[in-house]
Amino acid sequence: TALVVRFLTKRFIGDYEANTGALYSRKFTIDGEQISLQVQDTPFVSLEDDTDSICCQEQINRSIYWADGFVFVYSITDYESFRVLRPLHQHIRRIHPNANIPLLLMANKGDLLRARQVSSKEGLQLASELGGPYCEVSARENGEGVHEAFQQLCQELSRSIGSANGEKRRGLHLVRPKSPNMQDLKRRLKQALTSKGKSATTL
Repeated sequence: TALVVRFLTKRFIGDYEANTGALYSRKFTIDGEQISLQVQDTPFVSLEDDTDSICCQEQINRSIYWADGFVFVYSITDYESFRVLRPLHQHIRRIHPNANIPLLLMANKGDLLRARQVSSKEGLQLASELGGPYCEVSARENGEGVHEAFQQLCQELSRSIGSANGEKRRGLHLVRPKSPNMQDLKRRLKQALTSKGKSATTL
């Protein structure tokens, strides 16, 4: 959630409501062309007990069916958040076995190096396995890095969709979630600002 808020609003607020899986929309300019980007802030995915099988909510499965690209996020201070990504990628490949779907591996909390549990080398290796770029960012301290990472994925999405020649992947006939809700995001930001005494900084 912190990364999505940082990308969409350029703000960082440390306290958030529980992730509700909200969908947001933003106009974005890629190579001089304006596109409408929808960002699904999905609930956390976890592993089932001590296995390598993921516990995936139906909401996440629906998002996987209609998404054109994926941002895999983990915290460098939480190895379990990193360990879930391979099984999640395998789950996505089972849903879209033949699709070349752009993805980005994003390591968050790059400002907490002393608490690091996942090395940059491990992140780069996983990105190579998944077939996407890797970046290490800090939602708290590096808003520009977050924005650049999302922009890189958007550029890849633009090329991928443009080269599809109008063909749709299996699953894209499904109805996408209703009206992206930036008003809800603004409400959540306002609540967080109020609770922190309006101490957040706008970059």
